[in-house]
Amino acid sequence: MKAKIITIVLLVLAVTLSAREKPEVFTQHNLGVNNAGTSLTLRFEKGKEHNHPLFAVWLADENGQFIQTLYVSKSIANGVFEHGDRKTGRWMHGEIQRPAALPYWAHQRGIVNEYGTYLPTPRQPEADAYTSATPPASFVLNMKTEKPLKGKYKIMLELNQSWDWNETWHNNLFPDDKEYKTSSQPALVYAADIDTNTTTEVEMKPVGHSHYSGKDGSLTTDLSTITTALKIAKHISVTLQ
Repeated sequence: MKAKIITIVLLVLAVTLSAREKPEVFTQHNLGVNNAGTSLTLRFEKGKEHNHPLFAVWLADENGQFIQTLYVSKSIANGVFEHGDRKTGRWMHGEIQRPAALPYWAHQRGIVNEYGTYLPTPRQPEADAYTSATPPASFVLNMKTEKPLKGKYKIMLELNQSWDWNETWHNNLFPDDKEYKTSSQPALVYAADIDTNTTTEVEMKPVGHSHYSGKDGSLTTDLSTITTALKIAKHISVTLQ
């Protein structure tokens, strides 16, 4: 009897260890493939709070000035969500503006649409070369810039996940602000400095959060009120190829 119990315990331990050692699967996505510029690889490993966030990745100069979009989630890129038609008020496929989703990227991009805001629309979408459906889990973005890079730059990433309320960013904080309620904790912004003289992998780190309802393009560097949103990503890095 004791031998059977020991055997069962060992089997349970073996299964547990096997599950823990199972490698993370990364989907591959290619952006800007027809460009003549520099190739970069961004590696995103999901964290324990990951639940289908929206993303934007862009290139900036060493002072943080926007140069070009490298990737943005399709629903933001074309202004059409699978579940979000405000014209009918129904939970269905349709055009919608979500200014709180990725406001820092939108304002840095600086393209004004027909509504006088900064998000892409079906009439003024982001280029197809830089968008795809949002990856469901961990992923690798193989990106290519429009022009060859030389010198120092920044790679920026913004992410946002709805319904991630916490004690500070709760549902009743701004009861009359419908855009805030689409965002919960504000979008997080990550950054990494890259140099074309090296191909060393560089970790992207959080540098602030965006405006809670997307009313402007501000960046707040104080992250003391951000909790679970910091666990959407376990690790993000970028490498020059």
